[in-house]
Amino acid sequence: MFCAYLVYRLAHFNAFAAGSQQLSIKMGAFNTAVLIVSSVTVVLAVKAAEAGRRKVLVGYLVVTVLLGMTFLTVKGFEYREKFEKHHVPGPTFKFTDTFDDNGKQIPVNPKEAELFFSLYFVMTGMHALHMIIGCGLLSVLAVLAWKGHYSPGYFTPIENAGLYWHLVDIIWIYLFPLLYLISRHS
Repeated sequence: MFCAYLVYRLAHFNAFAAGSQQLSIKMGAFNTAVLIVSSVTVVLAVKAAEAGRRKVLVGYLVVTVLLGMTFLTVKGFEYREKFEKHHVPGPTFKFTDTFDDNGKQIPVNPKEAELFFSLYFVMTGMHALHMIIGCGLLSVLAVLAWKGHYSPGYFTPIENAGLYWHLVDIIWIYLFPLLYLISRHS
């Protein structure tokens, strides 16, 4: 997906720049902050598991899940806006010329803009799917932790889930600038 993005962005720069301008930097930046904080809470959960602090472990896992759900909720609002503006690829897709930050008109081929939004939905949708999986996994681990399944001698599932969560967060760290920022200032 990242390679497809690179190839098509280079081939259709104006459309990608115009599409990027339709994304909310504020929502994307907020979601980035949410995921960075969730990475901290998952690290604290691993540390709590390592120390045998069951209630603290459960608390950090629950907070991490809530932060993940916050991310998904914000992404849902972004998706809803794309549906309202008809920026969802398909037969109802609509896109007109747009303006850059200096007020200069950017001519855009709607089919090329549709390609940007196709990549946007596939990339962020795949990320959201992995967020849902992560929230489910951490929820199960929180229940198991509450029941006392983990100890300072055995907390490998918590560590592995933490690594998964960090991977998903890192992917967003790449998606945010690629989709929301780079096309605006290149």
